[in-house]
Amino acid sequence: MLEPDSEKRDRKDLADTLRRLRKAAGLSGERLAARAAMSQSKISRIESGKVLPTVADVERIMTALDVPSDAQSDILAATRAANVEYVSVRSSARTGIWRRQAEIKALCESSKTVRHFLPIIPSGLLQTAEYARATLTPVIEGNPARDIDRAVRARLDAQDALNDESRRFHFLLTEQAIRIKRAAAPVMVDQLQNMATVSQRPNVDLAILPSSAQIGASPLNIFVVYDERLVTVEMFSGAVALRDYRDISYHLNVFEYFRDRALTGEHARGLLDSAADEFMRARD
Repeated sequence: MLEPDSEKRDRKDLADTLRRLRKAAGLSGERLAARAAMSQSKISRIESGKVLPTVADVERIMTALDVPSDAQSDILAATRAANVEYVSVRSSARTGIWRRQAEIKALCESSKTVRHFLPIIPSGLLQTAEYARATLTPVIEGNPARDIDRAVRARLDAQDALNDESRRFHFLLTEQAIRIKRAAAPVMVDQLQNMATVSQRPNVDLAILPSSAQIGASPLNIFVVYDERLVTVEMFSGAVALRDYRDISYHLNVFEYFRDRALTGEHARGLLDSAADEFMRARD
């Protein structure tokens, strides 16, 4: 897995390579921009390393420069490597786990459509304060300490993104994600009721894959797709950001596969009510 220093090196090497290719072709930044149908300022930011080009950007640049196909494959491989970013939970804890919540809010506010695939836990955008506190509190040895109060506040603040009805939010959960007891029964009841309420917002689509559904694939990881430009994938040790359009397309296909087999609308809310009733009986 990539480490921060390696990522910076990959990005600098890519920027240097693209700049050398342009100069070898005898083109100015303005001429390349015209050929690639890109702005000259974007070409300049890419070559200086200030902007990380997408795979599609690099494909357009290499086509404009008439780069031989054998050389293109190596450069595209380098581009795909540079477009993978890994952030460990230790790194997040050092900088403040609350910062990650602020980043999530910023990503949502810069997107028109956000798709959450949630095989094991509801999104932070759907969580109550007490449920968020339970899920953010480290209980496994080796999980770094964090400022829980600040992280909870930041997670709740990120939920303001749902108030903008020009944006569309899709939440796809498994039945397991709503039934795992991550907190005391009363907290679980409030959490499930909150999800049912949020699901009635006009810009929210909440779907639940029932345990009875027959599926031919395994719901392995939490992931979020922001428009068609970025995928973030969560693991125990951290999160990976993917910007290659092939990775994005793949995750969109995964999302749609499970979404087609999920319960929605009143059927999804019925499953939430059923799970809440079970937790209510458990606390009696």
